[in-house]
Amino acid sequence: MADNPAGGGERDLRLDFFRGLALFFIFIDHIPENTLNWFTLPSIGFSDAAEIFIFISGYTAAMVYGRTLLDQGILFATAQIYRRVWQLYVAHIFLFVIFTAEVSYTIVRFNNPMYTDELRVGDFLAVPHIAIIKALLLQFQPTFLDILPLYIVLLSSFPLILLLLRIDTLAALLPALALYAATQVYGFSLHAYPDDQVWFFNPMAWQLLFVIGTAAGFARIAGRRILPRSNLLFVAAAIFVALSVVICLSWTIHGIYDNFPALFLRQLWPVNKTNLAALRVVHFLAVALVVVHLVPADNPFFRWRAVHPIILCGQQSLQVFCLGILLSVLGHFVLTEWSGGLATQILVNIIGFALMIGTAGLLTWYRAMDRGTARSVATLRAGRTPTAGVQP
Repeated sequence: MADNPAGGGERDLRLDFFRGLALFFIFIDHIPENTLNWFTLPSIGFSDAAEIFIFISGYTAAMVYGRTLLDQGILFATAQIYRRVWQLYVAHIFLFVIFTAEVSYTIVRFNNPMYTDELRVGDFLAVPHIAIIKALLLQFQPTFLDILPLYIVLLSSFPLILLLLRIDTLAALLPALALYAATQVYGFSLHAYPDDQVWFFNPMAWQLLFVIGTAAGFARIAGRRILPRSNLLFVAAAIFVALSVVICLSWTIHGIYDNFPALFLRQLWPVNKTNLAALRVVHFLAVALVVVHLVPADNPFFRWRAVHPIILCGQQSLQVFCLGILLSVLGHFVLTEWSGGLATQILVNIIGFALMIGTAGLLTWYRAMDRGTARSVATLRAGRTPTAGVQP
């Protein structure tokens, strides 16, 4: 959900592809009755799409605003960052209003109070005058509306992170690691509304992954190296990823067929998501290392026509994310109130994917046309003809 990398050098389509893929996984995983849940990342690993989003958001933010910092200074970079924070905040409030309207209408229409607790909108329906204030303060977070507040908080602290990265990579990483460790030991958290709740994504823990992403992104534009080239490190990461697949797959099969042994379930479960358990961090970083090693940025795979829709969604991530949240809730209502059969599930997924891809394509087309118009206007103002070959 960070700004897309711009300027110097060819665009790294890996970022757009994996961010787009994460959007589809989020849509699938947010529909509880969806059979495709068995084929997303939690079925084969300890981390999931949330880690992809936060890491890539930090990476791309560092590339965009880090370049601004180096070229135009910290003051202008900070102004640009907080302009983006404001855009994210407006998007979150807009999403909150539509989400609560969608859920409230469904509760009344089908007289199903289950959604009140399941989607955590009960307090809004009971005391809307208080809940709306808490929502504006990012403290009231209904189900599925917790990633944007996390990213808003993380990006708000980004100017300080940038300054530390400019000094040295460790100057940013060590404080982030210290805060993460203190959160695991002492249980630091941000309180949410109602008062007995905490943020589902604890910023004091998730900031570590964000800072690691920013360090990697800033290193790319500053010509630094985060890790030395090492085949041994790659082999260790690959072995860890392979073991994770075996363990998590055994948990997934155990959930379907109870007699199948779930490896290390008692020792490792649950893998805490709220405070970003260390196992999740290590797993994601291992996967990222393997992917970077095996999939170069110029891989022809990213030029395939079949892959292009996923890349488009990754390039328009904020709008597609918001749409995906609303569509997943709508899909949940359809499967619960009308039919939960496999055919209906497949139809819900196909329609959701199509709408997300269509929206991304429309936004891409509009922005291309808008840029073309802006260039034509600039050309006319400069006293030149906008199209080659046209005589005055």
